[in-house]
Amino acid sequence: MSSHLDSLAPESRIWIYGAERALTKAETDRVRTRAQEFVAQWVSHNRSLAAAADVLHNRFLVLAVDESQAEASGCSIDGSVHFVKELGAEIGVDFFNRMRFSYRDEAGKIHTVGREEFKLLYSQGQLSNDTIVFDPLVKELGELRQIFERPLEDSWHSRMV
Repeated sequence: MSSHLDSLAPESRIWIYGAERALTKAETDRVRTRAQEFVAQWVSHNRSLAAAADVLHNRFLVLAVDESQAEASGCSIDGSVHFVKELGAEIGVDFFNRMRFSYRDEAGKIHTVGREEFKLLYSQGQLSNDTIVFDPLVKELGELRQIFERPLEDSWHSRMV
């Protein structure tokens, strides 16, 4: 699957915002379009940023900046946070709850649950060390491509169970 993110270098800085639930196709299309419009005009100290945006798995909004051309400043990052909060409010989705975890079940379906439910599922054997989890804390596009999805035992998620 080709993505607008593919146009940026692996060292590009990223921000991942996980939705509290799967987005509908219409919501995914709206979020993707609005985010791509946002990054097309995203600036830092009056310099255009080489940026891209996409929605992965109908659940994760990713903003990326190739900072080899111009760095994202505090003000530009604040602007992106404001944009994501506004976008979430428009569609009724919280992109900022960091105490929710996303994983793939054995059938490949993605679920997002709260921290306590995640711990409970693990203790009940419904999640294992081999369960694939999503790491929204990766900081570079290359990491997104390589370790965004990885086994629970190889992720910081293992400290939560």
